[in-house]
Amino acid sequence: MTFLQHHPGEVARHTLEHVELVLIALLVACAIALPLGIVVARSRRAGPAILGVLNVLYTIPSLALLALLVPLFGIGTATALIALVVYALMILVRNVAAGLRGVPFALIDAARGLGMSPWQSFWRVQFPQALPVMLGGARLATITLIALATLASWINAGGLGTLVLYGLQHDDPSRALVGSAIAALLAIGADFGFRRLERLVRS
Repeated sequence: MTFLQHHPGEVARHTLEHVELVLIALLVACAIALPLGIVVARSRRAGPAILGVLNVLYTIPSLALLALLVPLFGIGTATALIALVVYALMILVRNVAAGLRGVPFALIDAARGLGMSPWQSFWRVQFPQALPVMLGGARLATITLIALATLASWINAGGLGTLVLYGLQHDDPSRALVGSAIAALLAIGADFGFRRLERLVRS
């Protein structure tokens, strides 16, 4: 950890870049995944098609996806964010759909009996009931994004992968170790935080 002691500013900068990449990608993916998950949960025709497309995209190797996106969007942060959002969607959409499908019909029927509109029923009954499962998906997606974001350095998008890549290319194991260790700590911290949040929502 000698590198960390002598270059705290550089480490902090790359850590902030990494966190920013993950948070932006997660927020964008959640905004897309919620309506898609609703469609998957409610439509027997469109649901399988949406999941099929997302499954195909998810199986593309990360470096291959970046290579496919670079000619379209160039090198930089935007391309990295698109790739991260693509990988998060599969996890998030599945969990949104699973959470909504797991809501007991009796609760939905009771909401209708109380005169709630479909919109009110969704936000007051279905969404709160499905939220723990959705948070589980967000936890898995966040951990996945933290790992995948280390590849952003390959297209000059910054992040902790910059330390890892430089260390591997220049025979500097200390730098690579610091980048890898901080990424691992971020994943552990995210897992712990989301698990605590899931327990609070369930209680």
